[in-house]
Amino acid sequence: QVQLVESGGGLVQPGGSLGLSCAASGSIFSINAMGWYRQAPGKERELVATITSGGTTNYGDSVKGRFTISMDNAKNMVYLQMNSLKPEDTAVYYCNAIIPRRFGMQGTYWGQGTQVTVSS
Repeated sequence: QVQLVESGGGLVQPGGSLGLSCAASGSIFSINAMGWYRQAPGKERELVATITSGGTTNYGDSVKGRFTISMDNAKNMVYLQMNSLKPEDTAVYYCNAIIPRRFGMQGTYWGQGTQVTVSS
C-alpha cells in the first residue's frame, strides 16, 4: 500500500505565493517520479509539474516561470512552490507518484488533493 498526503493549500491573494508539500509513505523502495496536477471546477485535471528521481522537471505551459517543483528522494517528498499566483490557479491540487512494482511494472498513486484558492 502507498499513501500520498498533501499539505499547504489555502487562500492567497493574487500575486502572492504558496507552497505545497506531499509525503509518500508505505510500501516504497524507490520512486521514479512525482508530480502535481490540478483540477478546477468544471474542467479536466491538468498537469502542473512533474519531476523524476534524477531531477528532470516538466511544467505545464500555464505555470512555467512561476511555479517550481522539487523532490527530496531520501524523504519521499515532493514540493511545489507557487509564486505570482493568479485567480485562474484556483483548483484542487493533487500529488502523484510513479513507483516501481514487481515484474517491471509501475504503479501510479494519487493523494486526496488540497484546495488552493487565489482571490482578493
